[in-house]
Amino acid sequence: MRKLRTGDEVIVIAGKDKGKRGQIDRFVSDGKKVVIPNINIAKKHVKGNPNTGETGGIVDQAMPLDISNVAIFNADTGKADRVGFKFLEDGKKVRYYKSNNEVIN
Repeated sequence: MRKLRTGDEVIVIAGKDKGKRGQIDRFVSDGKKVVIPNINIAKKHVKGNPNTGETGGIVDQAMPLDISNVAIFNADTGKADRVGFKFLEDGKKVRYYKSNNEVIN
């Protein structure tokens, strides 16, 4: 079970986009990097293909961020938080915020 999952709202804690928030779109490199839309944008040169009607040019693309540069965003406190694991009374393993012991949905 990983601490961050697809769809979690995270905040960037290091790098050029420090302080920006977004939801995790996907994981790459065996779960060591995450892609967040509209964060860590880079210019990519795309070659056109006249057979399929694609035009070439320079497009903006979200590049992967290392998972150590993002932290889960706790809406109650309005800050980045750490994630822990615990077992409920019924034996189910869940994630929780370490600052206020609230279970993450």
